[in-house]
Amino acid sequence: MNRLIAFDMDGVLIDVSRSYRDVVRQTARLFLLPARGARLLPDPLFSLSELAVIKQAGGLNNDWDLSCHIIGRLMNLVECSDLPDDLAGWRLYNAVLPTCDVTQLAEFLQNSANPLQQICRDHAGIPNAVTTRLYAGDVGSGNIIKQIFQEIYLGPDLFFDTYADQPRTYHQPGYIHRENVIIQPAVLRKLSHDNLLAIATGRPRGEALYPLKRYNLLHFFVEILTLDDCLAAQRQAPSEPQSKSLSKPHPFMLDAIAEKRLAPGRQFMYVGDMPDDMQAAKRSRAGFIGIGCTTSAPHPALLRQRLEQAGARYMLADVNHLPNLLDQIDDHRPEPGR
Repeated sequence: MNRLIAFDMDGVLIDVSRSYRDVVRQTARLFLLPARGARLLPDPLFSLSELAVIKQAGGLNNDWDLSCHIIGRLMNLVECSDLPDDLAGWRLYNAVLPTCDVTQLAEFLQNSANPLQQICRDHAGIPNAVTTRLYAGDVGSGNIIKQIFQEIYLGPDLFFDTYADQPRTYHQPGYIHRENVIIQPAVLRKLSHDNLLAIATGRPRGEALYPLKRYNLLHFFVEILTLDDCLAAQRQAPSEPQSKSLSKPHPFMLDAIAEKRLAPGRQFMYVGDMPDDMQAAKRSRAGFIGIGCTTSAPHPALLRQRLEQAGARYMLADVNHLPNLLDQIDDHRPEPGR
């Protein structure tokens, strides 16, 4: 076993088009509901296809950050009262959102062909004071956007198990239960015979293990690195600024996997579906080969272009064809000594 293949999870191993991706959209809608004129907002607010274009541009690998980014751009078209300096968290949210008027935003969303892309383009780099204040801290300590996201994604029971608190805004089944496996277990079984398999994902550990256990995939992987590992390493590195993220496109997770599984002549590969994945592979000390995957992309040609620009050496239209790609790579590998 002289090859290690690491996988991203979302969009590669697990189909998240009806979970994480839709949770971003539902988080934005639920966030805006207390505002005046909310009944005029279209449902859905925008298409998942548009959202994919924004995410695939890179730099928003974390879906909490993506949610804040989207809500901030939407809020730039919303009239709000001044923010009180002495309030934070839910007290600030409950005081400010009912004073906001989303009528102008609703009209724009209803009458524009690609409203989300236009808003993100027209308001690029323009911070929004409301979302900046309500995306501070963590769940339970003031981060309203992240909490709404987690309530929708996990559902009441898993939310309580994770945070030891009851949800405030969402009480229906969690979107995590909508996820399905993309890669066939038989493909993982075949790959694991001749390769070491690993995972490097931006999910929190509990959210990474849940579908792996649910679909009996956990035993295929010798290493699993998650957001929890990135945050733990950040806390243990006092010389580094606390704001410096070790999440992708930083190669921290890939480097950590490689250090644990170093062997003479070992080849390292990383299969991902976002530009940040390919950048992490390209920056890694072990020289991970980036394999771009467009299996679940609504715009495969556009994503392929962005993945190649970010450093993908090979491309897969279907992650289940990975064994065939590896055979082709091996067929073209020069013999030792040549």
